[in-house]
Amino acid sequence: MGDDPGDLNANALPKSSTGDPQLDAAVLQWLAWDKNGRTRSQVESLLAAGQVEQLRSRLCSRLSFGTAGLRAPMGAGFNRINDLTVIQSTQGLHSYLLRTQPDLASKGVVVGFDNRGQQESACSSRRLAALTAAVLLSRDVPVHLFGAMVPTPFVPYAVKKLAAAAGVMVTASHNPREDNGYKVYWSSGAQICWPHDREILRCVEAQLEPWSAACWDESLAERSPLRTDPLLPITGRYMEEVALLCFHRSLNSRCGLRFVHSSFHGVGHAFVQQAFAAFGFLPPIPVPEQRDPDPDFPTVPCPNPEEGLSVLELPLRLAEREDARVVMATDPDADRLAVAERLADGSWKVFSGNELAALLAWWMFFNWKRAHPDPAGAAALYMLATTVSSKILRTMARAEGFQFEETLPGFKWVGNRIHELSQEGKTVLFAFEESIGFLCGSLVPEKDAVSSAAVVAEMSCYLQNQGLTLTRQLLHIYQTYGFHLASTSYVTCTDPRTVRSIFTGLRNFRGPGSYPTVCGGVPIVQVRDVTTGYDSGQPDRRSVLPVTRSSQMITFTLQNGVTATLRASGTEPKIKFYTELCAAPGQSDFRGLEEELQRASAALVDDFLEPERNHLIRRQVQQRTAGGAVCVPACVEMFVGVSQ
Repeated sequence: MGDDPGDLNANALPKSSTGDPQLDAAVLQWLAWDKNGRTRSQVESLLAAGQVEQLRSRLCSRLSFGTAGLRAPMGAGFNRINDLTVIQSTQGLHSYLLRTQPDLASKGVVVGFDNRGQQESACSSRRLAALTAAVLLSRDVPVHLFGAMVPTPFVPYAVKKLAAAAGVMVTASHNPREDNGYKVYWSSGAQICWPHDREILRCVEAQLEPWSAACWDESLAERSPLRTDPLLPITGRYMEEVALLCFHRSLNSRCGLRFVHSSFHGVGHAFVQQAFAAFGFLPPIPVPEQRDPDPDFPTVPCPNPEEGLSVLELPLRLAEREDARVVMATDPDADRLAVAERLADGSWKVFSGNELAALLAWWMFFNWKRAHPDPAGAAALYMLATTVSSKILRTMARAEGFQFEETLPGFKWVGNRIHELSQEGKTVLFAFEESIGFLCGSLVPEKDAVSSAAVVAEMSCYLQNQGLTLTRQLLHIYQTYGFHLASTSYVTCTDPRTVRSIFTGLRNFRGPGSYPTVCGGVPIVQVRDVTTGYDSGQPDRRSVLPVTRSSQMITFTLQNGVTATLRASGTEPKIKFYTELCAAPGQSDFRGLEEELQRASAALVDDFLEPERNHLIRRQVQQRTAGGAVCVPACVEMFVGVSQ
């Protein structure tokens, strides 16, 4: 077992007290267990400086599994990502796997990592992955530890191909550079959700003390016979299966289009290059300043391509110099994909996640129909989307005869539903979440920017051969199925109490248990609250979607057809708001639709979030707003010009 506080010599004990017995006990516990000199010194320095509130915020609460596993700033503390919390999490994971998977000793666990944290820092992804492996190896569990950084979807892909018991990916995806994370996948390849997340946390809390010195041995994986490196075989198999998504190889090889790709200082460069080769393309032009992994992300204000124009300047400028029409950007762990296209006037159209999903869904179904002439076969075909994403797939499904389902926000829900449908013999052709997360086919039950980038390239090439662009094809899709004008943005809120207060206020708007009845002067005809399980549109008033009491999300349906959702982010200090207006096919009053959605979006924020009173900071997601105002849908101005 690890050291006990009583075993520490006098020099290892803190020299002063915080004046709070509970906090003093937490400080002692940390110093008793933490073997990392850098994070130990952080606590000691805070104690010496009398930073009581900082110590309390770090040591008096614990990490819990959210929308995307564990994710928090790197550094000392029980609610930070560091050696100790990763060791504790892995001990809990091991105990739960031992209880639920009797063949754990033969199946093993997959472990991968990205480029977060400087290698010499206390919390680099590589180091934390090595410690994850060390904990498992110390209990004689085989570990498939990737020998180099990989995209996040490679871990669930390896879990499935190696028939592993579980997988762990050390990443914070697109979060700020200060963060890191610990993402857990079940034997299905999908991210863990209830009840696995709850039970793993219980196992963590039941044995917080590190088991042995071996848990801290970063080099154990290098010499253990139970460790294998799946990098080469998994990459090879992945690229072979990616090639199955290619429908027009001969056309690709002759394609005159040029593509620019930015990996956003992450892991995506080499893998996107290989995926392009699997499709018969020449490699995309990399952005030199952003090609190589760099945990400081020096050329972008935040490493999230979802932010749009504000973070895409370098790839767009390179594309203009290289005469490339299509730009792609993968986020640091290569599970999200942003796409932009240069228009005839030289300006750039940055596609929203909803818009790119409409294109990819059309493309996947278009090619499926070419291979399956009998339309009756579409009845066993599925497309999935999260409930805060555009309803364009639902509209397409009703017109084309395939099945559509929506899930709670977060791709873990999509991934688990993909697994369930595959077990039933169903085919999932496409799935997405509006925050630029896409999965073409069912290669892996996780969003995947590597395969999606190659699919977008082939779609672009095919459309060019037909005298079309991505932008014009998107207009055709909306003309066929009706415009789906969607807008997504957020306000920043760093105080969890304020978030709770806002949502509690909505549930008691004009007295206990009463929700708002009007938004911007338009009557609200339905309220769905998945936090409490309430849905006024159901006969029994119960939400069809699962209840998620640990998160906050309320959806309002307005009389004018606008759907508006408020949701607290599970990974960032944000309250996100989503609005969508679905028009009938053939309706072309772009301005009127735009104004209707803009009014509803502004009212949603002003009436329900009250930014000024709650000291919230308004943000605009630039790829989905235009004209300098909050919540103006990106497609409208562009479509007016294209259609004229």
